[in-house]
Amino acid sequence: MNPELLLNHFNRVSDTPNALPRLRTFIRGLAVRGKLIEQNCEDELSQELRNKCPDVDLNLPPSWFRCKVGELLNFQYGKSLPDNAREEKGPVPVFGSNGVVAFTVAPLTKNPAIIIGRKGSAGALNLCTGPSWTTDVAYFVEPPFFFDMRFLFIELQTLRLDQLGKGVKPGLSRRDAYDLELVVPPLAEQRRIVAKVNELMILCDRLEATQLERETRREHLTVSSLHHLNNGANTAVFRRYANFCLGHLPSLTTRPDQIKQLRETILSLALGGQLVAQSSKDEPAEALLHRIKQQRDKLLDQGYPNPSEARTQLLKQQKQVLAGGLRSLPTGWQWATLIQCSALVVDCHNKTAPYSSAGVILLRTTNVRDGRLNLNEPKFIDEQTYARWSARCQPEPGDILITREAPMGEVCIIPAGMRICLGQRMMLVRLVPNTIFPHFMLYSLRDPKLMDRVQDKPVGATVQHLRVGGVETLLVAVPPLEEQHRIVAKVDELMRVCTQLESQLTTNQAETHRLLEAVLHQALVAKV
Repeated sequence: MNPELLLNHFNRVSDTPNALPRLRTFIRGLAVRGKLIEQNCEDELSQELRNKCPDVDLNLPPSWFRCKVGELLNFQYGKSLPDNAREEKGPVPVFGSNGVVAFTVAPLTKNPAIIIGRKGSAGALNLCTGPSWTTDVAYFVEPPFFFDMRFLFIELQTLRLDQLGKGVKPGLSRRDAYDLELVVPPLAEQRRIVAKVNELMILCDRLEATQLERETRREHLTVSSLHHLNNGANTAVFRRYANFCLGHLPSLTTRPDQIKQLRETILSLALGGQLVAQSSKDEPAEALLHRIKQQRDKLLDQGYPNPSEARTQLLKQQKQVLAGGLRSLPTGWQWATLIQCSALVVDCHNKTAPYSSAGVILLRTTNVRDGRLNLNEPKFIDEQTYARWSARCQPEPGDILITREAPMGEVCIIPAGMRICLGQRMMLVRLVPNTIFPHFMLYSLRDPKLMDRVQDKPVGATVQHLRVGGVETLLVAVPPLEEQHRIVAKVDELMRVCTQLESQLTTNQAETHRLLEAVLHQALVAKV
C-alpha cells in the first residue's frame, strides 16, 4: 500500500459521488480478504478454532478459515431499561439501536461488546470498549477469544447487516445474520490488519478534510457569484462581472443543484433586463402595449373568439389595475398585467371530462413540465365533449398553457399541428400576433420569482392553487419587442450550455466511477 500514491491518484476522482465512503468500504474489503498486508507464516490459529472451521478455503490466505456467523458469535438480546433508571450522565452508557441514548449505573454486561441494531436502525454497528447496557432494540456481541474486537467490528461492517433489516418485516433477525460468513485470520494478523486499517482511515480523514475544504471554497464562489448576478446593479461593471461568471460556468457548476440555481439566475437576469443591452432604437414597450390594446379591442369588438367570451374579456380588461410601488425597470420597459399583454386569457371548463378510447387529446396538468408539453399517458375525448369543453375558446398551436394547481405555475406552448383540449386546473393565454414574442412570455412565466408578481395570491390550506384572477392580473415586465428577441436568443444559448453541463456531469460521473475502481486498486495494492 502506497499512501502518497493513493493521495495523488484519489484527487483525480474525488468529485465522484460517495468517493470517500467507497474508499473506506474498499479498504475494509481488502482487509477481510487478506489483501491489505503481507501474511506471516509463523501466525497460526488456535486448535479450538481449527476444530470449529475444519475446511480449508483455497481462496483465503494460509491459516485463514471461513465459518458461518452462527458458529462463531452469539448475538445476545438487549434488555429494556426503565426511564427512571436512565440518566443524562453516568458511568455506564445505554445503547439503543444506533448509539448511546442515555447512561445508567449498573451494566448489563461488564465486557467490551459490539452493539448491533435489531429494530429501528437495524444492522447499525457501535463499538463499546467497557461495561454497557444494551436495550431491547439491539443485540450485543462479546467477541470470543480468537477475535480481536476491532477486527471483528471491521468485518461485521463488510457484511452489510443493515440490508438484512430492510425486508418485508423490518428488523434484523439472528437467523438471517447467522447464515452469513466470517473469515478468521490468526489473532496476531488481525491486530496488524487493524493497525493498517486505522492508518488508512486516518488518510481517508485527511482526504475528506481536503475535499470538504475544496468543496466549501467552490460552494462559496458559486453562491457569491450567483448572489452578485441576482443582485447587481445594471452598470458596465456589473455586465463585465456577469460576462466573466457566465464565461466560467463549468467552474461554478459541478452538481445538478448548482445547474438548477444557474438556470434560475439566468432567467432572473433576463427578466430584469440585465442579460442583454438596451437600445434607444427599439420601439418602447409603451408603444408596443398600445398596439396590443388597439388590435385586441378590434378583435373583441368583432366578437372574437365568440360574442359571449368577447364580452367577458372586454369587462376584465376594464378592471385591470397595476399595484403601486413596483420596482423600476430598464429604459424602454413597462409593467403590465398578463391579460393586458394578451388577446385572451381563458380558464378551462372545470369539470372532469368523460374519456374516450380515441379522439382529441385532453391535456392534464401532469402533461406540462419544465416549459414543455409531454404526452405521457395521454387521455382522449370525443368531438362532442371537445365542443362543450372548448366552448369559450378552442386552443390553437402557439397558445401558452398555465397550470393553476398540481403543480401550480407550470407552463408550455402548444406545438404546431397539435389539436388539444384543456383539462381541469389549466388556463390558456393567446397573444396578439406579431406583438409579444411567445418564447419571451414563456420564459417570463417560468421566472423563479413568479409568485412575487402574483397580485391575487395563491389559496389553499394544503395544496396551493392559483386563482383565475391571479393568472389574469399577473405582473409582466415588458421589454421592447426587439429586445425580447435578443433576450430569448441569449437565454436559449445559455440554457443549451446548462444542458451540456448536465450531460457532461452525467458522463463524467460514469467515467469517474470506473476510474475510481481502477485508482483504488492501483493505489491500494502498490508497494511503497
